Amino acid sequence: MANFLAKALGFDASQHSIRTEILAGITTFLTMAYILAVNPGIFSALDMPGGAVFTATALAAIVGTLVMALYAKKPFALAPGMGLNAFFVFTVCLGMGHSWQFALTAVFLEGLIFIILTVTKVRSWLINAIPGTLKKAIGAGIGLFIAFIGFQNAGIIANNDATLVGLGNITEGTALLALIGLFITAGLVMAKVRGGILWGILITTIIGLFIKDSTTGQAITQFAHTEGGSLKLISLPDSISPIFCKFEWSQILSWDMLAVVFTFLFVDMFDTMGTIIGVHQGAGLIKKGGDEIPGVEKMFFADSIATVAGACFGTSTTTTYVESASGVGEGGRTGLTALTTAILFAVALLLSPLFLAIPSAATAPALIIVGV
Repeated sequence: MANFLAKALGFDASQHSIRTEILAGITTFLTMAYILAVNPGIFSALDMPGGAVFTATALAAIVGTLVMALYAKKPFALAPGMGLNAFFVFTVCLGMGHSWQFALTAVFLEGLIFIILTVTKVRSWLINAIPGTLKKAIGAGIGLFIAFIGFQNAGIIANNDATLVGLGNITEGTALLALIGLFITAGLVMAKVRGGILWGILITTIIGLFIKDSTTGQAITQFAHTEGGSLKLISLPDSISPIFCKFEWSQILSWDMLAVVFTFLFVDMFDTMGTIIGVHQGAGLIKKGGDEIPGVEKMFFADSIATVAGACFGTSTTTTYVESASGVGEGGRTGLTALTTAILFAVALLLSPLFLAIPSAATAPALIIVGV
């Protein structure tokens, strides 16, 4: 057993604890499982089937995190990235007028290019060539974009004729629920409650049972029920066939495709690099005075493979999650942490009715807080 863990996951019994690694993997899952609720909500703006998007999101997380565990042997987890999913939906599709098939094609091409850049080590060279101030600015810009989308999804910010950015009706309906959820989730995060964002989403969802939608007059939160009338929380995952490998090749040589692929490349590159550097520094895994991270190329490769797989499944760019820092903070140091997280994402596939019942008003606070 010890030899298997050492070879497959980089686990050293003299330095690491199985219990610590498993607890770290559970912690990482709790802090990033909100993506299972957020992603279907964001993609619903494109009329993509929520069940299929949920399954694709979980599968992309499983594949990417498994590659990170077994190949890179690192305690990092991957899933479709926040910000990149919003750019996919609100900029490429709704803003530029392209189909979601066009955007999926761009993500697929981005992943292929990343594989080439990683194998040739050009990706590392490009990262080092960009000034540090620009790297920080990119993070701030992405955060502002995510937070703004959260305010819009909540109805706290609404379009008006004068500025296109006005205050929505925050005294009732989804906007009121989102504000309540924002205070609850922010409080949990500030109190450093493990999985605070996920708990905030779940609590806000429950409160949504008692607040009515201002347009329909029905409760904002609507759980699925079986034919017998009982609450339905567990079911087999929906098929991804409606969105699986739905690529659009007719415009791959267009300027729009070039611009979109470049943007995905640019954002994903610094998103992943920032996460890897930040988590390693926070955990003291970079030697004092050194600037090289051991195994960085393998981590980049896992990220690239996950992006290609995610595009095939039918979701936006899959990237390394900064929430992995929570698991590393709990002592996770090997691929066993990532393997545990991947297993939990597989278990979550059976809980799709629960995640799909979560309204956008409950996930909007997560977007705002992650953006901040």
